[in-house]
Amino acid sequence: MLEIFGKIILTVSSLLMSVLTLASAVCSENSTQAETFLNFSSELEAAQTPAIPISQNDNSILKGLGSQVPRVNQLKDVSSRDWAYESLRSLAERYKCIVGYPNLTDRGNQTLTRWEFAVGLNICINNMESLIQENVAILREDIETLKRLAQEFDSELTGLKVRSDDLEARVAFFEDHQFSTTTKLQGEVVVALTDTFGNNDTTQTIFGDRIRLTFKTSFDGKDLLVTRLAAGNLRAFDTERNDAFIESPTTTQGFNVGYTGNNDIVIDWLAHFDSFKLNDKFKFNTYIPALGGIWPDNVPSSNPFFFNYDGGNGSLSTFANLSPIYRIGGGSGFVLNFNFNIVQLSGGYLAGQAGRAGNPVQGSGLFNGDYAALVQLNFQPIKTIELGITYVHGFHKRGNPIFGYGSRQPFVGTNAVNFAGAESDRVTNTYGFQAFWRIVDALSFTAFFAYGDLKQIGGFNSEYWTYAGGFALPDLGKEGNILGIFAGVQPYLGNKTLNTNNKNPVHVEVFYKYQLTDNINITPGAIWISNPEQVPSSNDEIIGTVRTTFAF
Repeated sequence: MLEIFGKIILTVSSLLMSVLTLASAVCSENSTQAETFLNFSSELEAAQTPAIPISQNDNSILKGLGSQVPRVNQLKDVSSRDWAYESLRSLAERYKCIVGYPNLTDRGNQTLTRWEFAVGLNICINNMESLIQENVAILREDIETLKRLAQEFDSELTGLKVRSDDLEARVAFFEDHQFSTTTKLQGEVVVALTDTFGNNDTTQTIFGDRIRLTFKTSFDGKDLLVTRLAAGNLRAFDTERNDAFIESPTTTQGFNVGYTGNNDIVIDWLAHFDSFKLNDKFKFNTYIPALGGIWPDNVPSSNPFFFNYDGGNGSLSTFANLSPIYRIGGGSGFVLNFNFNIVQLSGGYLAGQAGRAGNPVQGSGLFNGDYAALVQLNFQPIKTIELGITYVHGFHKRGNPIFGYGSRQPFVGTNAVNFAGAESDRVTNTYGFQAFWRIVDALSFTAFFAYGDLKQIGGFNSEYWTYAGGFALPDLGKEGNILGIFAGVQPYLGNKTLNTNNKNPVHVEVFYKYQLTDNINITPGAIWISNPEQVPSSNDEIIGTVRTTFAF
């Protein structure tokens, strides 16, 4: 046992320097030294009855050791024959108070410095204190021995505490001032096989992809800097003109958003999120996109099982994904969201990418190109119901669509409504209502309605409408699966202008997402669109799709 004890104590010697130089190790090992050293005697006495104090006799130098000149024997190294060494060895044998110290190495019967011995003593004191708190029986004589050792090595133990506090302060400083580089990569790869079927259909079956790689960086644990790379070669079908360069927005599916030509890689989203919490009942979130910002990034859309940021886990079509009102505006700006428990207030301003918010020329920039301003109020009276009312004011430069996320490409609605009066600048005011009801865990209902007025500057006025509803059956057949049934009318002009007819572009969609693994799902589905372009020659169209999504 003497040999084992010697190994343990000598191991303490070999590890002392590394313990003192590694801030994290020292701080964690000695974070409670102050209370341990200063209050150890009183805690030990409280744990035993009767308590017998150590006799001080006339040895007044033991008082205030930190401020007195040390005795000669306090400068001596500790050998295996000294009383202190034997006493600590006895405590270690009886209570295993330094068993388990790492890297036990036999360095022979070498003398320890007082600092090295103090490290081992400190470990034993901490472990003995834990035993006392656990009501483990400890001999009164051993308590007295520990008290005497603590007094004899008071200056060394105090020194360890000072060094520990200094290192602790340094570590805290670096933690408070560090520039976190915590970055996570999330990827989504969508491959789809799709085609249209209908009268006079001339489209061909296509098989393509859309890829998104998102880098999410946090600097303080509450914020998020998002940088996304995207590539895709899937574009929407043309159902009327048989023109490869003209698309029908009513046929747009989620994977068509992000078309970059022949899979050219672009940065399509760059934004910063942050959150602040004043108390349990009030918090707010900020969202500042420099590129590719959309309203749902920081505004509730009340459509959880269909909406997936036009990704590969929600509905097939962009129309069923969320209310078209949220596709008015997008790009650069800011969006704020204030959460008052059951009530949320959102608002913001986004300058469209079509107006080139980063371009300083006349007619562009942050305030002189396409833009949209939104305000929304959400109310959640009970956990299973969410209601929202929305207003969006938009300004659209000549030739730019209304429902295009601020880009030059419309993603929903007929071409007739998107480009009504587009030979001049236009102003739109749109009002919307959204609702979500989780009827039971296995069934939910979602709906939206929107009305808008369009004013061509120096020209005519018009109005447009859209409305829809759908049922979702989550976890049908397997956890992660979703059966979606959705029907409505895509955005259309409400009066006869631009050679439109009175037939509305009715949209009916059914899809079933099957969660093959945690990272792979397959979604077959069909979409029927009546009068997709709101023109007299419009023919009904059916779109069949099989979508496979890989997420990592």
